[in-house]
Amino acid sequence: MPLSQTDLIRFLSSVHPYDSFEGDRLESIAAKFRLLDLAAGTPIYRIGAPLDGLYLVHHGEVEVVDENDIPVSLLGPRNSFGERGLTRDGRAATSARTVGDTLLLLLPRAEFDALMQSEPRFHRFFDRRRPAAPAPHGSDLAAARVDSFMAAHPITCGREDSTAHAARVMRDRNVSCLCVTDAAGGLTGIVTLRDLVRVLAEGRPTHTPVHKIMTADPVSLPPGAIGADVLQLMMERRIGHVPVVENGRLVGIVTQTDLTRVQALSSAELVGTLARADSAEDMARVTARIPQLLVQLVAGGSRHEVVTRLITDIADTATRRLLALAEARLGPPPVPYLWLACGSQGRQEQTGVSDQDNCLILHDDVTEAQQTGYFADLARYVSDGLDACGYFYCPGDMMATNPRWCQPARAWGQYFAGWIARPNPEAQMLASVMFDLRPIGGDKTLFEGLQTDTLKAAAENSIFVAHMVSNALKHTPPLGLLRGLATIRSGEHRNTLDMKHAGVVPVVDLGRIYALRGQIAQVGTRARLEAAAQTGQLSAAGARDLLDAYDLIAETRLQHQAAQIKAGATPDNYLSPADLSDFERSHLRDAFVVVKTLQSALGQGKAMLS
Repeated sequence: MPLSQTDLIRFLSSVHPYDSFEGDRLESIAAKFRLLDLAAGTPIYRIGAPLDGLYLVHHGEVEVVDENDIPVSLLGPRNSFGERGLTRDGRAATSARTVGDTLLLLLPRAEFDALMQSEPRFHRFFDRRRPAAPAPHGSDLAAARVDSFMAAHPITCGREDSTAHAARVMRDRNVSCLCVTDAAGGLTGIVTLRDLVRVLAEGRPTHTPVHKIMTADPVSLPPGAIGADVLQLMMERRIGHVPVVENGRLVGIVTQTDLTRVQALSSAELVGTLARADSAEDMARVTARIPQLLVQLVAGGSRHEVVTRLITDIADTATRRLLALAEARLGPPPVPYLWLACGSQGRQEQTGVSDQDNCLILHDDVTEAQQTGYFADLARYVSDGLDACGYFYCPGDMMATNPRWCQPARAWGQYFAGWIARPNPEAQMLASVMFDLRPIGGDKTLFEGLQTDTLKAAAENSIFVAHMVSNALKHTPPLGLLRGLATIRSGEHRNTLDMKHAGVVPVVDLGRIYALRGQIAQVGTRARLEAAAQTGQLSAAGARDLLDAYDLIAETRLQHQAAQIKAGATPDNYLSPADLSDFERSHLRDAFVVVKTLQSALGQGKAMLS
């Protein structure tokens, strides 16, 4: 039966972003749609063809496939499709066909473009391109959100508690104020050390109730305020403590000590302190501040590649300082050596949770005794120190403490030559790790020739590259066929997305393959993708889509870790889709579709996305 205008409006009011429009505006938008009643198996559009507009499924099912006819989505009611091509060049980025009898709503392209121009809510939802990042503030106090540096669990007392009790709590908890709350957790006052001093100076009894000396109904700020608001409030009111209140409940407090800590906390300050540390214990106290730095960088709007680069710089400095301390303890090295990092440190992509992946290349003049003596001791000292600093031992023993990864340069040349000549599963895995090597400390000339020769040999061996491609495609984005996200089905992390192995790793793998094919020396994923576009490994459109997808995935992962740290939890890579809005889930899923499409192209022997 035909769809009436009333039924159409009712349907649109249940679909985002149309549900944000009301009354005459929603009626006006609804009037622009055309109805397409299609039989099962009807092609809707083919990849590369001009799009007629934006499609919305009213009822029925639509299968979306990539250029290799591999399904990427099975869409049901309330799902839109075609927006990626419309916001790019007006041509379809995929192909689509009906599965069963289907009723589609088509918003013509001219009307779609008009709404993109006139309605910010519509534009935000359908523009899949990454918005321009705000200017990074890093740890700039004035621009940082209050909830990124407040004390999240302020110490409290009750109105009827005695001043003596308040004094003991402040002493025992080493704080300069107490927030006074009611039974429901609402803020009713604040008592500070200055108030207690006044009690003593006036000779008042210590059993005086707190409510008689506190500042009642103190001025407060919401969690979304910024540092500039705190500074202004403290200066205008001449106060040193500002409670943070949300929906009538106390959620935090900011003190002058917090402000000093924020102003002092920066990657440069941590690096400088590490470079002067005299022991692993001293260094561990510095690296313990990395989570808070991550929170501030994310809250300040820094791009993900900036955040991970700054965090990796800290790991690099810790490694170099441990190497220096090891040499001071063991004596000068008997032959030149080079300490290298691989994995996320090698790519300069460390986040709030990282293990250590490293190795040693030794000069060919090294003796067996020196290798198993001096350099084994040096490796153990540095790896133990890194573990003490929070960079836990590699579960796969990919560390310089493993004799296999503490070898002369000639042995490393043999390793790579063997992996390339005989690309068995172990060789694929090891090559994947070792192609991310980056010198950290020592004689860099030990690696330069090895890197150039290895990249050339690998690129020229099509069988090796094919095996590496096969290995890279083992990590797949978490896409559910029914327009959803495929979460982990069982175990500790059930119903979550693994934002590392199913999120960023598939893109990391793609970048590594492009680097092999193009003999690209960069090891950072984003740098590899940019270079791949410049060398023709990726089309301009494919590179643009993949970079945008990678940025969204990587930043979602960092935001998840920052939120965990702010909540007092240990950061991890497991994100529950329930923690995301419909808007965020939609964009994240589209990013995963882009990655899957590029994987499909790679698996079919194609490098470009049209």
